[in-house]
Amino acid sequence: MEITLASPLQPDSIVDGEGIRTVVWTQGCKHHCKGCHNECTWDFNGGFKTTTEKINSELDKLTGQQGITLSGGDPLFQPEACTLIAKHAKEIGLDVWCYTGFTFEALLKNEKALDLLKYVDVLVDGPFILKEKSYNVDFRGSRNQRVIDVPKSLEEKRAIVIPKYKDERIVTNKIYRPQNVYI
Repeated sequence: MEITLASPLQPDSIVDGEGIRTVVWTQGCKHHCKGCHNECTWDFNGGFKTTTEKINSELDKLTGQQGITLSGGDPLFQPEACTLIAKHAKEIGLDVWCYTGFTFEALLKNEKALDLLKYVDVLVDGPFILKEKSYNVDFRGSRNQRVIDVPKSLEEKRAIVIPKYKDERIVTNKIYRPQNVYI
């Protein structure tokens, strides 16, 4: 199946979820969050086309990775293709994180999104809100975003935030500024 990506796979990320991960940067997003750090991924005509088969073949060759992260853009604008990638990642022993500007509650109403969520371990949901921006929240850009345990949430049909991500954290007496590398 065809998928549009913003860049080649990015292995060895330590800022896009727990552990060492490979990021799949999808192309296309309609949320257009003010202050987005990946505005270049908004255009649905940007990026490049490839296939899920090629991506899965690349995943098969990875070493030293705990999981993959679906990001972008917004992977939920290409749910069928992302489902095939997430399913394959799980089959080869990788965990799956997914970032989306949609809320978990909105995704529960979408059959294609639910198909993808069956293969996602952790969902970081909600739009980036510039007024809520914080350097003191792990794996998020703004305080409104949640880090959700997807299997538990699907079981209970409500968002279950992973306890250690419920509150902001102060790393030191200095402001925590992750040195993210983006496309």
